[in-house]
Amino acid sequence: MAAATEAAERLGIVAHSDGPFVPVQTRSERFASTDHEAHPTVEAWQAEWKLTPVDRIRDLIDDKLDGSPYPIQYPDIAGTTVEWIDRADSRIGSAGIPEERASANGWSSFEKALRIGIEGEPDALTVTRAAMGEAPRAAHVLVEAAPHSKGLVVLDSRGPAALSENVEIVVGEGAQLTLVSLQEWDDDARHLASHFATIAKDAKLTHIVVSLGGAIVRVNPSAHLAGEGSDAELFGVYFADAGQHLEQRVYVHHDAPHTRSRVTYKGALNGDGARTVWVGDVLIGPRATGTDTYEQNRNLVLSEGTRADSIPNLEIQTGDIVGAGHASATGRFDDEHLFYLQSRGIPEAEARRLVVLGFLIEIVQHIPEPVLQARLVAALVAELEGAA
Repeated sequence: MAAATEAAERLGIVAHSDGPFVPVQTRSERFASTDHEAHPTVEAWQAEWKLTPVDRIRDLIDDKLDGSPYPIQYPDIAGTTVEWIDRADSRIGSAGIPEERASANGWSSFEKALRIGIEGEPDALTVTRAAMGEAPRAAHVLVEAAPHSKGLVVLDSRGPAALSENVEIVVGEGAQLTLVSLQEWDDDARHLASHFATIAKDAKLTHIVVSLGGAIVRVNPSAHLAGEGSDAELFGVYFADAGQHLEQRVYVHHDAPHTRSRVTYKGALNGDGARTVWVGDVLIGPRATGTDTYEQNRNLVLSEGTRADSIPNLEIQTGDIVGAGHASATGRFDDEHLFYLQSRGIPEAEARRLVVLGFLIEIVQHIPEPVLQARLVAALVAELEGAA
């Protein structure tokens, strides 16, 4: 026994000082619970948190949060329902439950959930949240698309915020739902969000994250392709200024046959301390034969002093698939494009803006609402003016 112990120690096979640690071997086996205390204490070295400024959001992870209903604005549109429901409602938890401590803190703290229902084919619905306040707060949103419905829901977030929230998205059989999560918070706002989506047979979810404002914004979307023939397209666009931290961790779980997913996130960084994080996990489960999936992240660096972390992951548990792939790239804009525009009389500063806007606008064009598209293009132009 002593000889075996000595051999193990020579090879480095010893317990860590912080105790035994066994990494999760597959993404679907990650621990999940609505109980805040059931999750381990968040430490800066943990894989889920090591790229996040944990010390600046510790109150959202562990402190008491105000879970009362908050002011919202929305139009009265036929075929849509906007209501507050009790946390004990049986529909809560139907799309997923927290996989990390901050999400569980938000889940444990909310009093009522904001439910948004879609039936038939209504006009686009925008729900605006502009009075969250500066005190730490919890929120819970449930978006339900009835079977064979088709709709667009925009969660428009602006103003001050210190928010930990969970968003559940249930897409019924044969339904088509586009959900836009728009973060245009005040400069000092902090926002942690986990989005859980479940997509039924022959249904499609288009999920679009737009992060422009806020000091720290961390949005983690997950899509469970639970029904045969289900489809998910997850898009994201972000622009990080000096000192701004924008993070997104995407998870797509192919759990049924003949499912399809596309993930495309694009961002720009400008200014000292601008930081972005993108982690993309795709799991093709053993039952998900005929899967067709591809994920990519592209980052455009506009100045010195920025940092972009981009980590795609792909796990395949069946060999019978149509295709699977991932890509990641971070770099400066193409000097040839800049030269081409300058050679045609466009000043350098304007040429730079055109190149960057052309890079980012691809994501905005997936929003099927011209007024919102125009608003976001104007917001990106304003960001680029500040980068000049």
